[in-house]
Amino acid sequence: MLSTKLKITVVDELGNVVPDAKVILFANEADYNKEVNPVQPFKLTDSKGRVTFKKLDTKSYYIIVRKGDKDNSGGGEVVSKLVKGKVNKANIVISDGI
Repeated sequence: MLSTKLKITVVDELGNVVPDAKVILFANEADYNKEVNPVQPFKLTDSKGRVTFKKLDTKSYYIIVRKGDKDNSGGGEVVSKLVKGKVNKANIVISDGI
């Protein structure tokens, strides 16, 4: 059986990929808001701005992405319910909030 995966691509407000961004996945809004109980250990994006989380449940996830003074607050914090056995994809934009 195929694992349910989530491939996240992180870009900045200009659309450039962001390597070495820290990506944290949470199963619910309460954990996300408190930044506790991540689903898996955090991952850092590769040179193409990508990370892949594997063996996930078919549900929505809350995501925090940070690099330096930039993050994804204000947009892209939740991915819709994942499709079982597929590579689900999400693009997340990080900015400095200005």
